[in-house]
Parts: sequence; C-alpha cells; structure tokens
Amino acid sequence: MKLTSLEKLFVHELKDLYSAENQLLEALPQMAKASSSGELREGFKSHLIETEEHVRRLDQIFEELNYSATGETCDAMKGLVAEGEEIIEMEGEPAVKDAALIAAAQRVEHYEIAAYGTARTIAKHLGNEKAASLLETTLKEEAATDKKLTNLAESGAHINKMAMR
Repeated sequence: MKLTSLEKLFVHELKDLYSAENQLLEALPQMAKASSSGELREGFKSHLIETEEHVRRLDQIFEELNYSATGETCDAMKGLVAEGEEIIEMEGEPAVKDAALIAAAQRVEHYEIAAYGTARTIAKHLGNEKAASLLETTLKEEAATDKKLTNLAESGAHINKMAMR
C-alpha cells in the first residue's frame, strides 16, 4: 500500500492494530498459564476478553470504511510477543517471573496506547467521529489495563515485593 493520503495512513494504522490484537489473542492465554499469581493470571484472562472486543471494534471500523482488515503484520507486536515467550520459557523464581511477565505486558500496553492514540487522532482529522469514538474506548481500556498491571506489581498482589525475597 502506498501512503498517498491520510486515509491510506489511517487504514495502514488500523491494519497494524488488527494484526497486533490478533497476535495478543494467541499470546495472552500463554501468559496467563505461565503466571504463578492468581490475580495476574485472572488479569491476563480478563484482558483476553477485552482484546476480543478490541478486534470486534476494529472489524466494525473496517466494515464502515469498506476495507479488508487483513494484509499487514505488526512487526512491533511480533517482537514484543517474542520477548514475552522468552520470559515464559525461562526458569526462575515464580514471583520474579510474574514481575517479568508484568514488564512484558506493560511494554505491550504502552505500544497499544501509542498506536490507538495515533489512530484516534487520525480518525478525528478525517472527520470520522464514529471510528474516533471506538478507538478512544479501546484506548481508555488499554490505559486501564496498564494501571491494573502497575497495581499488581506495586500494591495489589505485591508481586514486585514478592520478587525481592
């Protein structure tokens, strides 16, 4: 695809997000399974359900734009998922591995926050308020997930404190 217009850039960004979310649909169950903390495991399972909704929203946008959702591979997410897989396969103390899983998950969330924010802004510039609204909803959910992960690390399940022992 040639980037000859803001609309084409928007579609490119959406396809990248679509690929990223679908890669996460495969990675989140593995991360949940690798978690020793029940709270972290449930957090990953909960985010899997949210991610399914993120894909549905993207499908809705693609349908309204009359574009196919496929055709791009999000290389950034591919790398982030590979880092998470490395952590899953490492041997180590359960709490330390949980802290590492949180770190990997937060890198994913920060990538998604940046990508959804960019796509939302482009949608607004294109005057596509419906797409902008759907993307904003997902953006808020991604930010909330990031905060939940921070809470698990710092206060909720005290995973970082447990990792220090």
